[in-house]
Order: sequence, then structure tokens, then C-alpha cells
Amino acid sequence: MNHILITNALLINEERTYAADLLVRGDRIAGIFSPGEAPSHKEATVIDARGMWLIPGVIDDHVHFREPGLTYKGDINSESAAAAAGGVTSFMEMPNTIPQTVTVKEWQKKNELASGKSFVNYSFYLGATDVNGDELLKADPASVPGIKLFLGASTGNMLVDSEKALDAIFSIKKLPIACHCEDEKIIKANLAAYREKYGDDIDPSFHPLIRSREACLASSTAAVTRAVRSGTRLHLLHLSTAEETELLTPGSDPSSKQITAEACVHHLWFDDSSYLDKGNLIKCNPAIKKASDREALINAVKNDTIDVIATDHAPHTLAEKSAPYFSAPSGNPMVQHSLVMMLELCHRGILTPELVVRKMCHNPAIIFNIRERGFIRTGYKADLVIVDPAAPWTVSTDNILYKCGWSPLEGTTFRSRVVTTIVNGTPVIMKGRLTGMRTPEMLSYDRK
Repeated sequence: MNHILITNALLINEERTYAADLLVRGDRIAGIFSPGEAPSHKEATVIDARGMWLIPGVIDDHVHFREPGLTYKGDINSESAAAAAGGVTSFMEMPNTIPQTVTVKEWQKKNELASGKSFVNYSFYLGATDVNGDELLKADPASVPGIKLFLGASTGNMLVDSEKALDAIFSIKKLPIACHCEDEKIIKANLAAYREKYGDDIDPSFHPLIRSREACLASSTAAVTRAVRSGTRLHLLHLSTAEETELLTPGSDPSSKQITAEACVHHLWFDDSSYLDKGNLIKCNPAIKKASDREALINAVKNDTIDVIATDHAPHTLAEKSAPYFSAPSGNPMVQHSLVMMLELCHRGILTPELVVRKMCHNPAIIFNIRERGFIRTGYKADLVIVDPAAPWTVSTDNILYKCGWSPLEGTTFRSRVVTTIVNGTPVIMKGRLTGMRTPEMLSYDRK
């Protein structure tokens, strides 16, 4: 049995920050000790974390790793390696692959792929369609994170717009519904108007006007109304407007909420002024909007109106993103950089490390009832990240692990660096580099 002893760390966990040593035995956290008081183990690998932060592994509840069917953009191996390099020890992946993950059989195939390819723990949503209600009812709540519902068309177009189907989906109580909210009728009308006025070659800065705030608010409002009426657990994905935050109730305990919400790192980092330099590289759905929206989303994270920070990691090739606006796909790669992005906001005095840990580690585990992860607790799985908060580095093609090979953050210098990532007691990243070792597990959910 492998042992790891982490010494002299500054442990950030459950709203506390304190000096500690931590012992890992096998795949579990064996104990948390005052510095110098951990029992010695001759066979233990000792990691001196002096001057560094020790946090739980990040759980990203929203990624698109593109396998199967779109593996020229990314795959489970490449994107999970990038995730590990960014301190993400567990991911929950979306169903808009080829074939789409809308049957239990295709869901099982994805798990089989991940068991041999992933560097980190994995889980896969089952996607809703207008006609797959029977498949959704077959889903095992102990191993499926939730039902992904597209109320706006995006990559892989899985739009659900049948009222009968929506009524059936929202009647399912055994799983939360994770919802992409954009009103398709509003978007189509905007799209036609801008195409008529400007032709086929328009500037990407029009993206937040085409996939508009009105489209987001109308769809989010409808989803919340339907969830309240049906008593369904709803998780709103990637909020992008100030108005949508007003649909939600602040509260620090997400387990008491019927409706929870997520913000994605790009909506907390960029605003519409960024289209000038980044263009289609930051084209995503829902669109990055005004600076006032970014500030409202940050405030909603801080006052516990928004519960989770995630990525919506969605790689495309640079050639695809370099196409004219109407041809360029939406989505950008983020999973390798999400933690350091949010810690950079801590350096700027906008967020705190304790808040980042709560939103990226604790709350995903609470909201989705993930078993024995998301916290540093004795007996829990040893998913751990060591961060050096004073090790500046600059994003470049030389250190990007995404299969697509690019990032909209290229040239950005971060003051924090992920040094070590441990997954189920196995060091996957050591001194910032992949070890080649992997012991991933399928996430399990404690739902009664």
C-alpha cells in the first residue's frame, strides 16, 4: 500500500486555513495532523509543501471532452491530463458527442472508455431529447450525475422544445436537471436580423447581441418557473447575465436549495471588450457579455447566489475558430487554467481562496451528492492539490496540454501554479508534470 506524507502545508478546507501535515494511505486520507505530529512511515513518499496551499481536488461539473466522435478536437486522455495539470481531480462530462449520450448503452460505453483513458475521476450526464424519456427513467441515480437539458441549440444540437417532452423530463425526481438556458426563437430572430443587415461576415463582437441577454433571461425564467411548479431539482448552467442572478435566492448551504446555479470561469474573467483582441476565440454559448454582467456574476458568487464555479471546457481546433463568425463553432478550452484563473482573482483581492475552494470543490460534491470527495476529511478519497501561490508562469503553446493546442489565455501570466495533483492517492502531477500514473474511478452518488 502506497503512503504519502504531505508536510508543512497551509491547508484550505471547509472555511478554515491552517498549517497541517496530511497522511495518505492507499487511496484514502488517513489523517490530518498539526505540523510535525504525523506518524512516521519509512515507506512513505514525503512531499514538503512549505509555503504552499493544500486544497481538495477540484470537481468540474461541466466539461465537453469530445469523445467519442469528435476526438480531433480533444479526447478523454488529453483533456483529463489537462484537467489534472489544472488541479481538477473529477469531471462530469456532457452528452453532445457522436453518438450522443442519450441512451444507457451509450452512457455505459463512455464509462468503459474513461476507465482506461482518464487520468482523473469521471462521470457522464445522460442527455435529454424530445423522445428518450424511457432511457432517462432507466438511469441509475447512484452513478449518473444528472440529466443534461438543452433549452438552446449549441454544439451537437440537442435542443428540446416539445412541451410534452419537457413536462415528462421535469417530472423525473431521482436526478437533478442541469440546464443550458437560451431561448431559441429569440436567437433565430436576432441571427436573421444581423445576417440581413451585415451579411455573412460579421464581427464576433455581435455574438452577445445575437445570443442576447433577453434570450438567456427568457429561457432561465421559464426553466425556473417549470421547476418550481413541478418540484424538480434544477441546476442552471453557465449563467451570463446580471438579470438571471435575480431569479435565485442567496444562501450559503446549497443542499437546502431546490434551484442551484453555476458560473463559468470565462464569464468571470472576460467581458465584451475582450472580443476586440480575442474574437472567435472567446465565442461561446451563452455569450460573454458586458463588464457589468461579469461584475454581477462575481458578486453572485460572493454572496452565495451562484453556488458553483466550473468551466464548460469545450475545445475546437484553431482552424475552426479562425473561420468567419457564422462558421466558427462556440466553445473554448478552460479546464487546465480554471483554478489558477480564480486564484488570480484572489491575488487581485476580488475573491478569497476559501471561497474558491467552496465553489470549485465543496459545493459540486454537495449539490450532486458525490460520495467521499470534495473535502479534505479523514477517510475520504485522497483527491488533493498542492498550489504554489507565489510561482508566476505564463500560458503558452509550450505548456498547454489541450489536444487543440491553444488557449484564449495565451500570454496571460498567473501568480499561482499547480505543483502536485493526487487522484485516489496516486500522484498524477508532480512538480507540475504528468507522472504517467492513473487510478481513476467513476464517481458515485449518495442519493436515497
